[in-house]
Amino acid sequence: MHQLLQWLALPQFGLSTVLVVSFISATLLPLGSEPAVFGLIKLNPDLFWPAILVATVGNTLGGAVSWWMGLGAHKVVDKARGSATEVRALQWLRRFGARACLLSWLPVVGDPLCAVAGWLKLPFWPCLAYMAVGKFFRYLVMTSALLYALPGHLAV
Repeated sequence: MHQLLQWLALPQFGLSTVLVVSFISATLLPLGSEPAVFGLIKLNPDLFWPAILVATVGNTLGGAVSWWMGLGAHKVVDKARGSATEVRALQWLRRFGARACLLSWLPVVGDPLCAVAGWLKLPFWPCLAYMAVGKFFRYLVMTSALLYALPGHLAV
């Protein structure tokens, strides 16, 4: 694990680190990618837009993997079984369709939302487009807010 963390260390691998971390953080694994994006931009301010775009791509691809995992789970299990709350959530997602994937940027519920969209067999490409829009604005707003709140340079 230490070797992996060394390999992913900023700024040596920069944008590739942001891509990998943002991809992994969009799956059902608990990992936040904002610190990697923020750290890279603090060290290399000229990489603001490339970092935002690379993080968006990585996080959207991770959401796509979650969508496919949900679709695969649906094929294995015939029906969703669970509490009335889960049934209401599934009905809500069906009502909003692919547009619900705009909320994929939300902490805690966003990543499972992508898997549930796949479970419900919502159309992949519209879901992916809505995921990308939501995730792009998440990185743009979060990184801009952090840069505003924490001005100055990091000591290296």
